[in-house]
Amino acid sequence: MLDRTGHRRSHCACVAILGVWASLVAAKPADASELRRTPIVQAVAKAAPSVVNIHGRKTVPTPDVNFGADAGRQVNGMGTGVVIDERGYIVTNYHVVDGVRQIQVTLADESTVIGRLIEHDPRTDLAIIKIDSDEPLPVIRVGSSHDLMPGEPVVAVGNAYGYSHTVSRGIISALHRTVQVSDEQKYQDLIQTDAAINPGNSGGPLLNIDGEMIGINVAVRVGAQGIGFAIPVDEAMQVAGALMSIEKRERLRHGIEGESVRMGESFQFFARTIRPGSPGEKAGLKPGDQVLSLADRDIERLLDIERTCLGRKAGDELALTVLREGQEVPLRLTLAESPAQALTSEEQIWSYFGLRLEPMPVEEFQQLKTRYRGGLRVTAVRPGSPGDAEGIRRSDVLVGMHIWETVALDNVRYILNRPDFAQLRPLKFYIVRGQETLYGHLQVSLQR
Repeated sequence: MLDRTGHRRSHCACVAILGVWASLVAAKPADASELRRTPIVQAVAKAAPSVVNIHGRKTVPTPDVNFGADAGRQVNGMGTGVVIDERGYIVTNYHVVDGVRQIQVTLADESTVIGRLIEHDPRTDLAIIKIDSDEPLPVIRVGSSHDLMPGEPVVAVGNAYGYSHTVSRGIISALHRTVQVSDEQKYQDLIQTDAAINPGNSGGPLLNIDGEMIGINVAVRVGAQGIGFAIPVDEAMQVAGALMSIEKRERLRHGIEGESVRMGESFQFFARTIRPGSPGEKAGLKPGDQVLSLADRDIERLLDIERTCLGRKAGDELALTVLREGQEVPLRLTLAESPAQALTSEEQIWSYFGLRLEPMPVEEFQQLKTRYRGGLRVTAVRPGSPGDAEGIRRSDVLVGMHIWETVALDNVRYILNRPDFAQLRPLKFYIVRGQETLYGHLQVSLQR
């Protein structure tokens, strides 16, 4: 939310970097009896190969009494990640990799490679990192969080306090918890568990007794024992799909939007919205169609569609099979270039921030008696948009974003189209309201 400039917010940054597994349970001792291979042992064995350690060093600010500014100190970070695509895409918490210059990822075979940050979502504290691998990596089995039950047994795995391959068990203590960890970070709708979740577990999986990931471990209650929290996997996978969107990553589009529904032991993905003029519409896809497969990949979630389309180019034609009124229907989906770059400055700003802006006449701006050279008046705020969430109002005057002035609409467009725009989020902004200069951080929408 907005704050006055000159006032610093306290930020509880949870240090960064993470945990891996595999050799731990990859092998079954030949002399182990079936009684020893309990459901927990089997659940961990299924998940362990796709869990990774993340570690590295980052700079955190410390007060410098000599210079009156922040000076950095180096700290070691630790955390956990989960492989969600065989090409090396890994989901973790953003606070695990935030500020880490070299993200080191240790795999199940104990080899260490360097990862890179692909995208992140400040609202949910989720991030996607990518590592390169010569061989396909094992992918976690994803369950569902919509049917979780208090009292249900769960297992947490991660790099607790730097002790890699740590396994802890417990139950689901409660659902739909809200946890405020800092002025900037508030988690919604979390799973509460008494399975031991400690620093270093962040970004690791919370498993059900079938070895399916049903949450991403994210936070602990300081000073309390037996209280940990995880992001429900349904939300995490939805965010992961948006983070891996080909529209954001590769300026391509398929035009398919929908939702997953669990049916027995599997998930089914139903198309709900087909964008007009999109490849999906041109292929003949209709709202209500169940998407069975795309390019021979079974589709259970939007994430599967994005994974299938990643690495392709405009004009590529993919075999699409849907179930419509009980009949399988073969279609052909041709990927197309995203029209995002054709948007005007006004359309881009409205799409990203939910704001209508207009340049303010110089004479009128000078009456504000501010040190800024000019600004953009807010004429409309879209309900539910990032601008609305930050408390921006009509008649506010936007004077800056990050390190740049915003005197003209093209100044904002320049920021939006920077190749490093993803690393600028949440985007700090400054507005003039009456006699005050206020600032906040725009949690930019991932969907355009």
